[in-house]
Formats: sequence, C-alpha cells, structure tokens
Amino acid sequence: MKKIYHLSTCDTCRKILKEIDATKKKIELQDIKSNPVTPQQLDEMKELAGSYEALFSRKAVKYRTMGLAEKDLTEKDYLQLILSEYTFLKRPVAIAGNQIFIGNTKASIEALKNAL
Repeated sequence: MKKIYHLSTCDTCRKILKEIDATKKKIELQDIKSNPVTPQQLDEMKELAGSYEALFSRKAVKYRTMGLAEKDLTEKDYLQLILSEYTFLKRPVAIAGNQIFIGNTKASIEALKNAL
C-alpha cells in the first residue's frame, strides 16, 4: 500500500506531493481536512511509527493556544487530540509498504523518495 495523509491547503504538502510525483506513482492521497483520519488509520500509523507522540505536531497553533505545552501528555492524550483536530497530525504522513515517513524534514522526504 502506498498512501499519503496530507492537507490540500498546505503549501509544504503540495510542494512535497509535486516533488515525489505522487499522481504518476499512483499513490492514494487522503486530505485530512475533508476526509479525517479514522481511529483505525491512526492505529495503523502508530504501529509503524511506534507511538502516537511521533505522529503529533507541536507546531500546530492550537498546541500553544490550548496550553498543551505546559501539560504532560500521555499516548491516550495524543490519540484523542489527533482524532479531534486534524492540525495535530504531523504532515505529511506517508506509508509505503511497511514503512512510514512522518513530517516534512529533508531526511524524511529523501527516504520517502527512495522507498517509492
């Protein structure tokens, strides 16, 4: 399976999808704003990533406005926050076979390109 969870309104996600040529490689794309991540999908991502925390974005504006930086969050908290608000999922999250690539770091994108 080749799938990328992204945000269609995010310039960085669009740039990455273009860079890896997602449409020509027949990768399934899921816009997490219009088609939210399901608990089952998040569980699949967690199995590959090792934790919900690895999938959680601390760059989201709501992370600061909700005062989450001052709290000790548990795995259950990360799970509930990601499911309740799409901005808490690091983007993009790509799955290629049994590998997961999280976020938009140069290393992550290069590894994704190599896996595809």
